[in-house]
Amino acid sequence: MVDVVDYDAKREEIRAYFHSVFDKTEDLFNLMTTDEAYYIKHEALRHPPIFYFGHTACFFVNKLILAKTLGDRINPQIEHMCAVGVDEMSWDDLNENHYDWPTVEEVRDYREQVRATVDDLISTMPLDGPINWDSPWWPIIMGIEHENIHIETSSAILRQCPTDMIAPNEESFAICIADHVPPTNELLDVAASTVVYDKDSNTSAVYGWDNEYGNKAVDVPAFKASKFLCSNQEFLAFVESGGYEQEKWWGAEGWKWVQCFDVKHPKYWVQDKSQANADGSGGWMQRQLAEVTPLPWSWPVVTNQLEAKAFCNWKTAQTGQPIRLPSEDEWRALRSLGEHGEEDICDWDKEAAAPGNINLEHFASECPVDMFQWGNTGFYDVIGNVWQWTESPVDGLQGFKVHPLYDDFSTPTFDGKHTLFKGGSWISMGANGATIDSRYSFRRHFFQHAGFRYIESDTEVSQAMNLYETDEAVLREIDAQYTPDAATQLLAAPSYSQQCADAVVEVTAALGKPTGRVLDLNCSVGRRTFELAKTFDEAIGMDLTARHIQVAVRLQDDEIVRYTVPSEGTINTFHEISLKDLELESVKGKCHFVQQVDYNNLDQLKFGKYDVVLAANLLEKLDAPKQFLENVHQFIAPGGLLCVSSTYKWDSDVASAEQWVGGFKDGGSGENVPSVDGMGEVLKANFRKVEWSKDLADVKRDTLRSMTVDVSEMTVWEKI
Repeated sequence: MVDVVDYDAKREEIRAYFHSVFDKTEDLFNLMTTDEAYYIKHEALRHPPIFYFGHTACFFVNKLILAKTLGDRINPQIEHMCAVGVDEMSWDDLNENHYDWPTVEEVRDYREQVRATVDDLISTMPLDGPINWDSPWWPIIMGIEHENIHIETSSAILRQCPTDMIAPNEESFAICIADHVPPTNELLDVAASTVVYDKDSNTSAVYGWDNEYGNKAVDVPAFKASKFLCSNQEFLAFVESGGYEQEKWWGAEGWKWVQCFDVKHPKYWVQDKSQANADGSGGWMQRQLAEVTPLPWSWPVVTNQLEAKAFCNWKTAQTGQPIRLPSEDEWRALRSLGEHGEEDICDWDKEAAAPGNINLEHFASECPVDMFQWGNTGFYDVIGNVWQWTESPVDGLQGFKVHPLYDDFSTPTFDGKHTLFKGGSWISMGANGATIDSRYSFRRHFFQHAGFRYIESDTEVSQAMNLYETDEAVLREIDAQYTPDAATQLLAAPSYSQQCADAVVEVTAALGKPTGRVLDLNCSVGRRTFELAKTFDEAIGMDLTARHIQVAVRLQDDEIVRYTVPSEGTINTFHEISLKDLELESVKGKCHFVQQVDYNNLDQLKFGKYDVVLAANLLEKLDAPKQFLENVHQFIAPGGLLCVSSTYKWDSDVASAEQWVGGFKDGGSGENVPSVDGMGEVLKANFRKVEWSKDLADVKRDTLRSMTVDVSEMTVWEKI
C-alpha cells in the first residue's frame, strides 16, 4: 500500500515513473537496427520481439478494461495478438502461422496512443486515499511493474539477436568494461536464524505480485554460503573437466536437456576457434546485450538452473562437502544480513546509487563478482548482477490470494516445474527483483540473466508443494464437473458439463452436421471439452481464466488433480481425479485449451472456423453480449451450428442494459422482450433458429448438503 500524503506530488511521481519505464522499453527495442529483427524468434520458446513491443502497452489496456476504468479498446487487433504468450504453457500459442503481425510503425503508433491514454488517466482519476489492491490506481502501477519485467525478459531475447541486427548504445545501455583475475571463492558462515514472510496487501509500502503476499515463518539451520557468485573463471573448471559430457552430474531432466540441445558450455559463451590454443581450448568470447566481447572471467557465469545444479553436484565430488544451491529461505536469511538487511528499495538512500548492480543504475551487463559488497557482511552481490537460482519450487504462501486483475501471474507456475530465483539482475528495474519479498520463477531450462551462488549444508531442500487446489472458485468448478459423487449425482443427473456436451452431440447428429471442429467457450476446468472430444475430431476449450485452464491441462498431461470439497463446518473431504478415472484418456490428444482475455476480441486467423461453437452460460457473464452475438458468425463454417445455453440472468453490474439481449420491455411497443426472441433479432442476419431446445441443470454445492441450482436453456442456431 502507498499511503498518500501529498496527492498532487504522488500523481506527478506516478506520471514520471510511467513515462520513464515506457521510454526505457522503447530505448531497448531501438537497439535493433532493422525492422526484420522484430519478426525473428531469437529465442525458440518465446515470441519474436514485435509481440513484446506491443504486449506491455496492450497489458495496460486489457487490465484497465477489466477494471472498468477504460470503456473502449484502442486497437482490438494488437490487443488480441499481443495479449498472452510469456511462458511455454500449452495455452500460449507460439505457432507463427497464426499471427499476422502488425508493422513496427503500427506498434509504435499504438504505444503512443496507450501512452496518451494512461497519462490522461493519471491526470484525471481521483486520488484521495491509499493505493492498494482495491484502488483504481492499482492496474496502472501493475502495468508499470509489468513493463519493468518485460524490459528484462526482452533484453534476454535481444541478447540472442544477430549482432548485425543490433548495435550497442553506450548512452542508454553502457556495459561494464572492468575485468581482472577473479577472486578465489570461499565459503562463509551464516548463522541459524528465523525468516518471516509477512507481506500484507493493505499495509505493504512496496508493490508486489500475488505470490508475495501471505505468511510463513521458517527456522533456517546454520549453513555456509559462497562469498561471491560463481564466476566465469570458476565455472570454466566444470566445462574443461567434461562437465557437459558426463551424465552423473545431471538429473534426468538436466541430462535430457543437454542431449536434446547438444549443450557444451553456457549459452552466452562463444568459442572463437581462431583464437583457441593448440589443444583446442581457450578462445572464449561472451555475447553481451548487443555485442560480443572477450569473455570477462571475473563476471558471474550466466546459466539456467539445470547447469547451476550440475555444477554443484560436480563441486560436491571435488570438495567432498555437500554443495548445493540455496533454498528460498536460505537466500532470505542471507538477504537479511547487515545494514541493508531490513531495508527495501523504498528505504535506500535516494542520493546514492543502489547497493548492487541492479536497476540499470550501474551497467547494462554483468560486472566483476567482487565489485558490490552487501553492506559489511563479507558477501557480494546478494542482490543484483545476475539472478540467483535456488532449489525451491515456487508455491503460494499461507493466505495466498489471486488478484482478480491478473489471475494467471502465479498460479500456472505452481506445478513443480518452475523454480524460484532471487535477487534480481543488472536490468531488474523497479519492484522487479530487488525487493525483499520478490518471488519470481522460471522453468529450469529457461535462460534469463541468471547465475548462482552455492552453499554448503547437510539439510535437504524440500521439494514438497501443496498440490491440492486451494482456490475456492476453482474448487467449486472442479467439484461440479469431476467429482463422481457430486451434487448432481444426488439429484440423479449427470453434471452440467456432461449434459451440455450430450445435448450438442444430440442436435448435431439429428441435423446431420459435420463433427470436425468444436469451439467450447467458457470451458472452465475442461470437462465439457473432453466430453465433446469423444465425438468431434478437434475440441478447443477456451476460458478467460488461467486457473481454470491449468486444471484441464494438468489432466491432459496425465497428472492427478487433487482437491477438497467442503463437507460441513470446517470439515473437508479430499478427492483426486484423472482422465483415466473418467475413461477420457483416449480423447486428450484431440483437445487444446486456450486462454482468451476477451471473447469479443477473438482473432479469426488464429482460431479459424468451426462446425459448432458452444457458448455455455457465457452471455450473462459478458460485458457486451449483444456484440458477441453480432460477431460470432465469423467463426462458424457455413451450415455450422451456434449452441447457446443461458440462464438469461442479466445484471447491469456486468453489462449495461443497452447490451442485454432480452429481459426488458421494448422501448417502442412496451411489450416484453424474452431473451430467445432478442437473440433471434440479433442473429437473424446470419442464422436461422433450429426448432430444438433443452433445459440443463447446473448444480454447484457449497457444502455436502447445501447447493445452488441454475437451469439453463440451450437453443441452437444454424448459420445460413
